[in-house]
Amino acid sequence: MTILRDIFEKPVDRPIEGVIKADDDASLRIELEEYVLTNEIEKQIEKFLDAYKNYTTANGVWISGFFGSGKSHLLKMLAMVLENRKVDGSTAYELFKDKCADNEILSADLKRAVSIPSRSILFNIDQKADVISKDQIDALLSVFQKVFDEACGYYGKQAHIAQFERDLDSRNVFSAFREAYQAIAGKPWERGREQALLEGSNIANAYAKATGADASEAAGILTKYRSDYKVSIEDFADKVKAYIDAQGKDFRLNFFVDEVGQYIADNVKLMTNLQTIAESLNTKCRGRAWIIVTAQQDMNAVIGDMNERQENDFSKIQARFANRMPLNSADVAEVIQKRLLKKTELGVGSLSDLYRRECNNMRTLFDFADGSIHLKNFEDRDHFIHSYPFIPYQYPLFQMAIQGLSQHNAFEGRHSSVGERSMLGVFQEVAIHLAELELGQIATFDLMFEGIRTALKSSVQQSIQIAERNLGDEFATRILKALFLVKYVKPFKPTARNIAILMREKFDEDETALKRRVEAALSLLEQNTYIQRNGDLFEFLTDEEKDVEQEIKNVDVDATEVARELEALIFDGVIKDRKIRHDGAAHDYSFARKLDDRLQGRDYELSINVVTPFHEHSGNAKALRMGSMSNDELVILLKADDRFARDLVMYKQTEKYVRQTRATAPQASIERIISEKGQQNANRYRDLSTRARTLVAEAQLFVRGEELDLRGEDPQARVRRAFQMLVDKVYTNLPMLRGATYAETDIGRFLRQTNDGALISGASNLTEAEQEILNFAQGNVRTGVRTSVKAIVEKFEVKPYGWPNAAILCTVASLFAHGKLEARSDGAPLEGDALEKALKNAHALANIVLDLQVEFTANQVRTLREFHAEMFDSQPAASEAKALGKETGEAIAKLVAELVALEAQLQDYSFLAAITPVIAKLREVENKAYGWYFTDLPRHEDALLDAKEQVIDPIRRFMGGAQCKIYDEARNFLAEQVTNLSYTGSSQAEVIRAILADPLCYKGNAIQQVKAELDKLRANVDALLVQERDSALRGLAELKTKIEAVPEFVHLDAAAKAGILSECEAAETSVRNAKLVAMIRERTANFRSETYPALLGKVARLATPPAPPAPPATEPPQPGESKVREAPAGGIPPQPAPAPSPVEYVSTANLKVSFASPYLASEADVETYLQSYRETLLAEIRRGKRITV
Repeated sequence: MTILRDIFEKPVDRPIEGVIKADDDASLRIELEEYVLTNEIEKQIEKFLDAYKNYTTANGVWISGFFGSGKSHLLKMLAMVLENRKVDGSTAYELFKDKCADNEILSADLKRAVSIPSRSILFNIDQKADVISKDQIDALLSVFQKVFDEACGYYGKQAHIAQFERDLDSRNVFSAFREAYQAIAGKPWERGREQALLEGSNIANAYAKATGADASEAAGILTKYRSDYKVSIEDFADKVKAYIDAQGKDFRLNFFVDEVGQYIADNVKLMTNLQTIAESLNTKCRGRAWIIVTAQQDMNAVIGDMNERQENDFSKIQARFANRMPLNSADVAEVIQKRLLKKTELGVGSLSDLYRRECNNMRTLFDFADGSIHLKNFEDRDHFIHSYPFIPYQYPLFQMAIQGLSQHNAFEGRHSSVGERSMLGVFQEVAIHLAELELGQIATFDLMFEGIRTALKSSVQQSIQIAERNLGDEFATRILKALFLVKYVKPFKPTARNIAILMREKFDEDETALKRRVEAALSLLEQNTYIQRNGDLFEFLTDEEKDVEQEIKNVDVDATEVARELEALIFDGVIKDRKIRHDGAAHDYSFARKLDDRLQGRDYELSINVVTPFHEHSGNAKALRMGSMSNDELVILLKADDRFARDLVMYKQTEKYVRQTRATAPQASIERIISEKGQQNANRYRDLSTRARTLVAEAQLFVRGEELDLRGEDPQARVRRAFQMLVDKVYTNLPMLRGATYAETDIGRFLRQTNDGALISGASNLTEAEQEILNFAQGNVRTGVRTSVKAIVEKFEVKPYGWPNAAILCTVASLFAHGKLEARSDGAPLEGDALEKALKNAHALANIVLDLQVEFTANQVRTLREFHAEMFDSQPAASEAKALGKETGEAIAKLVAELVALEAQLQDYSFLAAITPVIAKLREVENKAYGWYFTDLPRHEDALLDAKEQVIDPIRRFMGGAQCKIYDEARNFLAEQVTNLSYTGSSQAEVIRAILADPLCYKGNAIQQVKAELDKLRANVDALLVQERDSALRGLAELKTKIEAVPEFVHLDAAAKAGILSECEAAETSVRNAKLVAMIRERTANFRSETYPALLGKVARLATPPAPPAPPATEPPQPGESKVREAPAGGIPPQPAPAPSPVEYVSTANLKVSFASPYLASEADVETYLQSYRETLLAEIRRGKRITV
């Protein structure tokens, strides 16, 4: 049997310094010999040595890496090798050089760097600063000053004493002072300076003796140094430079500072001081003083978030520490494998066989699932051999665990550092623990806890210590340790499966057994409040978290609160619907929500009853199935799930606790836990929602005593399908609707639909649904019960029907259309648009009272149809009695409107008086109930048909045919030619007037006679007009000729002539356009008596030249002439000739002749009249007028 101890090349329990201390020289040789130079570290050292040999501007080196990554070890090795310190008779370089023998470049660089004379000052800044507060402005400088003073052989703890010593040394009296002090005080100066306050007189006497100074001057010398001493970075750099110059050419002084990152933390001032120190040394020493530091973070992480000004400052720091050497987890794993886990030949062979047996399973054995971080697995055989008995995931996971614990202040020490342990030390301790086990056993992750136990604060590990004493289950306690380690590794998901991977002890371990052990241990830990479960995740609880968790478990939550939450999870989260659509009826059915038989909210005829594990019969499916036989409900029986029930209660407890605690303003630490609990509870609710869906998806479903076989569906779809089956079981008469879909908008269409079925009683083409409603209404009539639409809706929307509201209303509307039902509201019939509007108003349904429609005989229906066809010349469109009656009434109303429109034209057509009595007769049968037309209209049929035949039809034909046009033409001609008819055709006009005035002219061929007479009359009138017009135009032409013959006309210019003649032509045009004889004669006479004389006068005026202007009364004398002029001969000045007066023309028609008798009766009268006429003419002429003839 091979045990693990035998496969390692070196004893795993040999002394290996877990933590490399900067100031520890005890094991330098071992540290140098066992240092593992990985490929990555080789690259980093190459870069550093290149910068070290070829200095440009940066003299700072920043080595970063997580806890245990080997950064302190690397720092120490660089310090030893560059100084080439003697170690046990050998130089550091000789001990180190073989490690890089295969790397020629690195070997050459290292040899050259070692050839540069140097001294290394290596220190841990946190240890050296134990008496220096970081709050001091010059804290960092003081540490550098202290180690430098100590390196120079001075007293670094008291800077003023060191300065005193340096001054003595600079004067070459330091040795003399020490000897004098030894002689005076009786003890060496190295002890005396530690008690400087008590050794004042001895120090003064020794100083006076060594320097020859006066005793009074030497008194209180250190007190003076204390008061006068001031430290500055520039002074420090000057001292360093002075020291370097004193050592010779090319000498270098290098400061190797461990754990700077922890010391500085986020202190911006300290970081700036570090940059200033490095810059001052660089400025003064020009690359002969280097600062090499280590930190657990890279520089950006140490700096953190900054404002703009800080960013400018830190850009300088980054430039100063431009040489960066980051170390990663791969380096650590390689170091551990080479220093600790290197195998013998026996081990390699045995592990090769083990790998061949288990390699196919390894990928799944250590593959974290459930959304956890992906961590490295075994790559191949060699990787397996190098890493065994550790699993590759353990290196980075443990690193992340340590980082998380450090960030949460889990470790002892001022800076929460692991301090006493390194990853190498931890892994060695685990390897020692496994050393006696058989080959095939592997390291479990919980063993890492033992490696850091001593570095942890006692308060942090108190729960584990209590569990170790009281839990009584070692495996559960180990799981608790593993959960402690991964508590702050957020990417890792601590599910039961992943925890089982952490706890796997061997490759061939029984999976099922391991799973059961892990689940049982987790359950025990949860019950005892060592851990909490959040969904599928398990989390270690700190003491504060444990207290909070216990308080949460003690919160009292009412069962009704849990029920309400469960209702929301199932109904709102899974089912979601408030109504579920039945595909066959295309209708959404409301349902009552029940939880364990208790109604949650509003009640409905149908219900969904979710039976949870809290129900008393939750485990008795048969009883629940039988109980569903008499209930109109879908029973959803959820599987028993204790975890779901516990989580639901825990969710309500946590919710209530968080709400109440936040109201009391808790401490900051408790507030953080409360916030985390709130977030965890939100995650728990999401998990509850997911599991609720699973429970519904896997639940048993019962409807009316039958279990439904619905599997493999989305839970919501599954419930919907089951609910449809419930609808089919409860509403057995739902198929009467034949799968038709209805909508409220269809009500009007159903009201106005027509049917081709028979209209007589006993013959119907009603659907099954219509017949069912009609039967209900008929039954109510037989029992004397009033039937309203609301009563029908209430009857048929419940079982065994379950019809949709729209389907019921549309079916009732169809019965109205079929004439099977009539509607009344407040005693008045309700039809058409008013009925449609009322049916669409849910509040009006109770007021719509239904009556059965009266049935009519076939003879009555046939009679009315025949009357309709004969009276209105068209077959009725209606196919049932009520519609036929209504259609007949509408046709009569339409006919009345038509005749009234004709009667309105009575003024133009006197014969239309014949339709007045017909309208009166039709009004007697207008606007009757539809049944009246079947029962009472026959008494009026003969009179109505006679009126149609004798009056209505003849008048329609007359008004719509050519006779009406002839009538209109004759009437209009007589009206237009009334004056012309006094000159001709008066007898013919009278004949036409007589015919048009005949009240029966619309009958027979009287109008044809009117046409003949009218044509003759029009010809006579036209001939007369032509005769009159020609005579008038001849007279006008004669007058026009006379005007042109006037002598004055000849002398007119063309424009004047055109103006005169245009007026003559206007008169001719007016005559030509005249349609009446009287008008022609009047326009001609008017031209002769008025226009003609006026034109002659105008010609005379235009032809007469204008009079010359009158000369002035006096003329002004010319220059040189006398102002007195001689009068012309005779003494009278000449006068201008008067302007000729215009000629006035008078028509003979306008002359007034004096004559006593109104008429001429004898020759003597003629002579007398002529004599008087002659005198009148002469009188006008004597007045200068001219008389037109």
